[in-house]
Amino acid sequence: MAFLWKRPRVSRLAGKKFLHKQNSKIELTIPTHFRCPISLDLMKDPVTLSTGITYDRESIEKWMQDGNQTCPVTNQVLTSFDQIPNHTIRRMIQDWCVANRAHGIERIPTPRTPITSSDIVEVCSKMMDSSSNGDEKRCLDLVEKINAWAKESEHNKSLIIDNGLGYVLASSFESFSSLSFEKHQVLLRDIMFLLTWMFPLGIEGRSKLGSASSLRCMIWFLSKEDLLLKKSCILTLKELLSSDQSHVNTLIAIDGLSEALINLINLQDCPSATKSSLTVIYHIISTPAGFNKVSSRFVELGVIESSLEALVGADKGLSEMALGVLERISDTKEGRERMQTNALTVPLLVKKILRVSCLASDFCVSLLWKLSNNGDGSELVEALHVGALQKLLLLLQVNCGEETKVKATEMLKLMNQIKNKLDCFDSGHYKYLRKSY
Repeated sequence: MAFLWKRPRVSRLAGKKFLHKQNSKIELTIPTHFRCPISLDLMKDPVTLSTGITYDRESIEKWMQDGNQTCPVTNQVLTSFDQIPNHTIRRMIQDWCVANRAHGIERIPTPRTPITSSDIVEVCSKMMDSSSNGDEKRCLDLVEKINAWAKESEHNKSLIIDNGLGYVLASSFESFSSLSFEKHQVLLRDIMFLLTWMFPLGIEGRSKLGSASSLRCMIWFLSKEDLLLKKSCILTLKELLSSDQSHVNTLIAIDGLSEALINLINLQDCPSATKSSLTVIYHIISTPAGFNKVSSRFVELGVIESSLEALVGADKGLSEMALGVLERISDTKEGRERMQTNALTVPLLVKKILRVSCLASDFCVSLLWKLSNNGDGSELVEALHVGALQKLLLLLQVNCGEETKVKATEMLKLMNQIKNKLDCFDSGHYKYLRKSY
């Protein structure tokens, strides 16, 4: 098969030594047996299946990961999924690349031997032994080895996850965090970076990360200046509580928790950390113990103001989490009072109705209902001025929860009683809207 290779384009892939050349075209023929039958590209790591057909490793692995159990060329059912490196073809391709280097073709590197399940099991065993003996140096070497494997390919990552290395790392994190945060912080930090792409962990792994020593270490890391480490820790806490809220009791007993979470919400230009922190707060105050113990502290530290600021220009996920936190906090008297005195509250809640998601609309209606039932009526007047009447009428025309319909209907009745008393309120364009209550 013949391809037209543009010398400037090829030289960009190889470096920049041909950029000054003119845009001449060179016809270069790639031998058919050097091309992968799936991608039709030059093979970088040729492997042969049990059917005798050779493919590029990356292409055939993706084919198998998609659930296919046949050979793409022969359509035969594979009796074995083993991929045997074809060193002969690989060396021939490398020789061909060297022979055509004048055309800007780079020599493909000799691929590394892929890891196997037995390699990972061996590392797991060594990691457990080193952790039990408190051998930090050996654990660091093993963590670096795991990190190098993960950077090589997504296939390696899948093997690492499937062979239980996440639990081993979580167990090591608990072991060394129970000894000393400061003494072992480099190892603990590197383990935390690895764990963030291994979720979801099993019950055993979550129990290790949910221990008192592990949670205290993560909260300690949140007080550091390392932003990447903060993001890894808060993501771990989010995944942990999203799977199992039983760890809340242990978490709320740790000093500095509330301050660390509020500081993360206020991080500039880091919406992922803000969303994760709000998710953790939401799970904490959704439990009776968390609500009773730390909700007042969150209000004192400014969770109302931080959540409202986060709502401005937020995407769907961040909006839902911020509204969820506000809805939970509004069950406290001090929370409602802080919302009622904030100029952003009512306009933002009305704006988000029907603009984010059904869940966000439910939160907004619930918040407006609580504020209007526990206020002096000024909340309803302000809501009328920013278009709440029309929004609530439209909300009743679409699908929403029964509880939301009841609250929206109740607020509409109250608004109808006061809107005629407002001289500056023009309701003429609402009279033709069909009512569903």
